[in-house]
Amino acid sequence: MTPTWEADERIVDAAATETGPEAELEVTLRPQLLRDYKGQTRVKENLEVLIQAALQREEPLDHMLLSGPPGLGKTTLATVVANELGVTIRQTAGPAIERSGDLAAVLSNLEAGDVLFIDEIHRLSRAVEEVLYSAMEDFTLDIIIGKGPAARSITLDLKPFTLIGATTRTALLSGPLRDRFGIHFRLDYYCPEELQEIVQRSAAILEVVIDDQAAAEIARRSRGTPRLANRLLKRVRDYAQVRHGGVINEDVAAEALSFFEVDSLGLDWMDVKILSTLTQTFAGRPVGLTTLANATGEEADTLEDVYEPYLLQLGLLARTPKGRVATARAYQHLNIPVPAQLASDAQLPLDIP
Repeated sequence: MTPTWEADERIVDAAATETGPEAELEVTLRPQLLRDYKGQTRVKENLEVLIQAALQREEPLDHMLLSGPPGLGKTTLATVVANELGVTIRQTAGPAIERSGDLAAVLSNLEAGDVLFIDEIHRLSRAVEEVLYSAMEDFTLDIIIGKGPAARSITLDLKPFTLIGATTRTALLSGPLRDRFGIHFRLDYYCPEELQEIVQRSAAILEVVIDDQAAAEIARRSRGTPRLANRLLKRVRDYAQVRHGGVINEDVAAEALSFFEVDSLGLDWMDVKILSTLTQTFAGRPVGLTTLANATGEEADTLEDVYEPYLLQLGLLARTPKGRVATARAYQHLNIPVPAQLASDAQLPLDIP
């Protein structure tokens, strides 16, 4: 039977969807210091040097921009940086700062050296962004009071602070804002070995009994994303608790993930439906985005922004001038005979990122 949950409730969606106790639990699983932060080795090595230099000079760390797909640890890394600096972090999001007065209230409450973290910073309004320029460069805030002929400008001095911005869409940042960040790190997808370490660390915090093979199985199906790895671990824990006495081995992990319709590559039922539509309904012919959306019962924008990126990343889907087509790897994964025109690619290995 086809599941009834919506796309934004997918178990394999890397966006932060948990609320209530689940959201609090996700925060508990986050590392607090660089030594506990798994993966992103190059970024960590750079940060260690930059943080030590700032501490030795007793100056705020330069403003930092973190980019990359959702679920890779941008918010966590901002918290780790604040903890390593020994300062307070204030968190907000671009859409939450609607007016320049909102930004002024946040900035004026910062103490010297504090970290201000703005998630989805590319969604700041242009008016707010322009006020932010002087705050980042000169630690001053220029505010217009009043309207018309009676309007006047006042300048407020701010205490030196570090702004850490996070974005999933760097291209939407304006050039002037992007150029004001002295440090820019792009977070990459994690390899299965790194995700296995994350799963094992989270299992220890959750007091879950899990062996190395089970942790590796969860890691392989986590789409290279720590947030998803932790989410799958919690679902496997629930399944094991109800049906296997709470102990998780490789067989239990595989059984649980299959129960929640997450296959060996981390694909869910909708991913498989898209590939089945391309390979069987349209027999491998190129399919336009609108046609594919109608055939799968999903919005075209959702297909393009939510489902396609991972299928493209795995090499299961290709975009051509004539439309979307399934690759030889997709036929292999679905156990469908590979068409003759794709047979030359049929021996390519199917690797998990």
